[in-house]
Amino acid sequence: MGPEPAPPRTLLTLADPVEHQLLAADFDGRRWAAFAVLEGRTLDSPWSLYVWDATTGTSRRLARADRPGPLPQPVVRDGTVHWAQGVGDGKATVYAAAAAGGAPRALRTGVMDAPFAAGDLLVWRESVGSGTRLAAVSRTGARTAALPDALAALRDVRSVVSDGRTWAWVEGEAEPRLMVWRTGDARPTAVVTTSPAVDGMDQLRISGRLVTWRTPETSYALDLDSGSYARITPAYGYAQARGGALAVAYSVGNAKTSGSRPVIQVVDATRLPGLPRCG
Repeated sequence: MGPEPAPPRTLLTLADPVEHQLLAADFDGRRWAAFAVLEGRTLDSPWSLYVWDATTGTSRRLARADRPGPLPQPVVRDGTVHWAQGVGDGKATVYAAAAAGGAPRALRTGVMDAPFAAGDLLVWRESVGSGTRLAAVSRTGARTAALPDALAALRDVRSVVSDGRTWAWVEGEAEPRLMVWRTGDARPTAVVTTSPAVDGMDQLRISGRLVTWRTPETSYALDLDSGSYARITPAYGYAQARGGALAVAYSVGNAKTSGSRPVIQVVDATRLPGLPRCG
């Protein structure tokens, strides 16, 4: 048997447990966690970004946003927190701040989405002309970074995700498809094109050989080694592959009735058996 899991720890007590809700969070696996709290019931409500120190067990507010902009998706790497927030006129700024303290640094301002980590890069979608493209800076030096040609050429894609070596995104409106590009590939590949797996495809995540995503009805996982994919939760369930783990959450029974039972499971993704190849 493995070691006993650590007991739960309280990172922050919500000032208003009815109005306030957790938006997003990230943890470096060692000391620092960053999380955003929405201070209202609508997505245009103000939000605050907090950083928690496992050494002291305390949290402090790092930033507060009261202007329209991308919903926060904090990134914590190497003792630095990255995020984006609206600054007015339809624009947002990407910031970096030392988790241990210090004033935030503005890295880039434009019409953009929240950034995500892709290996040593910090990447986001930004407006260019009448469409969007990917832009990146170095996480360590905050310098503008060049993306591989296959990614720099992308326009008007959505739900982009990467672990630094594998990239996945949704392409196309009328006929959406899940695209994948891995370091060394000559070009991106359409790996999932069949309805209903691509209808409303969103919330892509990557961990090793697994790519997970949600649709309005359920969640799916793709095994990059076999090229096969499968539905992995009951109706309206959530799934997320990240950081070597696969997490699923769903309800047994009707979630809208008192007799339902929530289920949350986390497994080591590297120990899961592979999906069989198609055909």
